[in-house]
Amino acid sequence: MNTLDAIIARRSYRGKYDSTPVPREHLQLIMEAGLRAPSGCNKQTTSLIAVDDPDLLRRLHAVIQPPIGETAPAMICVLTRPIIAYRDRTFFVQDYSAAIQNMLLAIADLGYDSCWIEGHVTDTDRIGDQMAQILGVPEEYQLVCFLPVGKALEEVRPPKKLPFESRCSFNGFSQ
Repeated sequence: MNTLDAIIARRSYRGKYDSTPVPREHLQLIMEAGLRAPSGCNKQTTSLIAVDDPDLLRRLHAVIQPPIGETAPAMICVLTRPIIAYRDRTFFVQDYSAAIQNMLLAIADLGYDSCWIEGHVTDTDRIGDQMAQILGVPEEYQLVCFLPVGKALEEVRPPKKLPFESRCSFNGFSQ
């Protein structure tokens, strides 16, 4: 699959997953794609943890409420460190966002499905902190997202998108 095909094919999937394990070499390729994303001032603030152990997955999903991705045979947890990159600026949100998008494209390219799960993780109930504790993540890192990884059991439907012309223009803003 070329890059544009992966972009067009990628969908967010929130349904049930097939239980077939994701090979470690695929998880590694996905994470390598994430780490190749650009990073503000090359501070490389994003770190990743792949989880494919069924017992550990159960422990993690026990704290994720409401449940999502609980049947996926693997997940990738996204960690960040808010490091000052330039003057008083940090780019850690941009860094991990770029890494997540690269991983979502790699997941689609390898024939798997996923969804960027951040709202459950960073909300006021601090699920990301609970997940980080289970995974032994040092305090200077924040667990900000997880990506369930597996094959969809249900049809993956494309979202409705606004027409190109309503969101894009050339040489200035127009509607």
